[in-house]
Amino acid sequence: MGRGKVELKRIENKINRQVTFSKRRNGLMKKAYELSVLCDAEVALIVFSSRGKLYEFSSSGSMTATLEKYQRCNLNPMANSIGTETQNWCQEVSLLNAKYESLQRTQRHLLGEDLGPLSLKELQSLEKQLEGALGQTRHRKSQVMVEQMEELRRKERHLGDVNKQLKIKVSFELSLQESSGVHEYRGLPCPWGTGLPMHQQHAQSSHSNPMLSDHEPAPLLQIGRYEQQYVQGEGSSDIPPNNNIAGESNVTYGWVL
Repeated sequence: MGRGKVELKRIENKINRQVTFSKRRNGLMKKAYELSVLCDAEVALIVFSSRGKLYEFSSSGSMTATLEKYQRCNLNPMANSIGTETQNWCQEVSLLNAKYESLQRTQRHLLGEDLGPLSLKELQSLEKQLEGALGQTRHRKSQVMVEQMEELRRKERHLGDVNKQLKIKVSFELSLQESSGVHEYRGLPCPWGTGLPMHQQHAQSSHSNPMLSDHEPAPLLQIGRYEQQYVQGEGSSDIPPNNNIAGESNVTYGWVL
């Protein structure tokens, strides 16, 4: 019968775990030695136990020399990549500097500076560029002016509509005010429709309005005859009417009115 398959998991028994570690460590070092002898390879093996004890094997006889060689081989690709990247960046910077100088020189030529070194063909090419730029600038200016005019027309139409609405609103308010004024005028009392003599009507209005009682009223005129009454602070003096002015008849003359 052959050996059964060993389940790979941590061995719980401490003694068995230590025995297994020693056997397999020795077998691993034996395999490393065989690999170095059979294949003429430089092999280095480092093992730490669970207690931190170091076990090592080096086919060259010096673990330090093998580790230095490993570090050199591990860092050289990185250094090579850094050098290549730096060289690429330097080339990119030089290209950008050349392009920047060319753009500065072109800008000076467009501004009319440093035209001495230019040949006839270069001057003709510069002239065409300026003419094209001038045409595009004028075209764009025309477009902007048209857009501004359209915007002003739109604002004008909007203001016209607002003005019409305001006119309608004002006319409506004026009509309301006129109608309310007519009603108020119709509601005012008519002094000659009461049937009372003028001096009694004036006295009644003076009692109803104290502001009028403090001032002397003007002589009152009644249709058909003249009556004058002077009301003073504490008493009043009645002056008999003069019936001879218009006659004793009840006829009313036009000049009396």
